[in-house]
Amino acid sequence: MSSLEINALTVNRGALPVVRDVSLKVDKSSISVLLGANGAGKTTLLEAVSGIIPVTGGDILFDGHPIQRQTAGHRARGGLIHIEEGRSVFKTLTTRENLAVACHPDASVDEAFELFPELKQREHIAGGLLSGGEQQMLTIARAILCRPKVLLIDEMSAGLAPVIVQRLMAAVRKLADDGLAILLVEQFAMLALGVADRAYVLRRGSVVYDGEPKPLLDEPEKLHHLYLGDTETA
Repeated sequence: MSSLEINALTVNRGALPVVRDVSLKVDKSSISVLLGANGAGKTTLLEAVSGIIPVTGGDILFDGHPIQRQTAGHRARGGLIHIEEGRSVFKTLTTRENLAVACHPDASVDEAFELFPELKQREHIAGGLLSGGEQQMLTIARAILCRPKVLLIDEMSAGLAPVIVQRLMAAVRKLADDGLAILLVEQFAMLALGVADRAYVLRRGSVVYDGEPKPLLDEPEKLHHLYLGDTETA
């Protein structure tokens, strides 16, 4: 059984369907990457899964149980954690304080420093003074201290240098190897495919590719065609 399974999900914004009949799954100890051009519906899908916006139709199963009628808070307390686009840190709190306020009773701030030793060196620095890469590390580390079962990550690489993105990808891969189920939306498609176990491509709100990452890594032009819509659904 998958940790997260989405079946025939439809999501409207206003009167217009943005996500159309999407089905995908994310297994424990794996990364499913969700790719697509701007406006394809990726962020809307994550927001519907985490409960920020309502669904119009379909099912969202978390550990086999339907959650589409649950509040966002209920889903988060159950272990479905959404890291939204943008680095949301408490700018006046230190790195350690940022981590402590999110820490689950069974978690320790030191776990975050094990994942990102870079943050240990900056633990007494205000969050607002960290670099963009350090802030993203802090955002991910803070989410981990909430004890997630499934992690939704939306565009963690936005505005960051490729070398920093590679560091973040390695950390996300480690989290999956340690047992998390991760659904990753990412603009650095090749880097994301390199750490993924399964790939999905959205175009105009619909899944046009569902399969292994390797064919897309081996033929980047295929991914380009999927984005633009001049190839048939895979």
